[in-house]
Amino acid sequence: MNLFMEVGVGSTSQFPVYFTLVYVVGFIAAVTIGSIAWYNSKRPPGWENAERPKIVPKINTSDNSDVGDREKS
Repeated sequence: MNLFMEVGVGSTSQFPVYFTLVYVVGFIAAVTIGSIAWYNSKRPPGWENAERPKIVPKINTSDNSDVGDREKS
């Protein structure tokens, strides 16, 4: 029984830093790509007249061509 307790105390396993780094970079990429997609899509009810932030690039497609026309006027 003492052997099991010594093995548990002796091993100090640490979660690898690269796993954490992959998750953090993936989360940031997902938020960035999702934000670009959100601001370039058709607006949901209540958000029709909302302005797109200057940092989000404009992506012209046939689906959001009317959104760009409203922002210009």
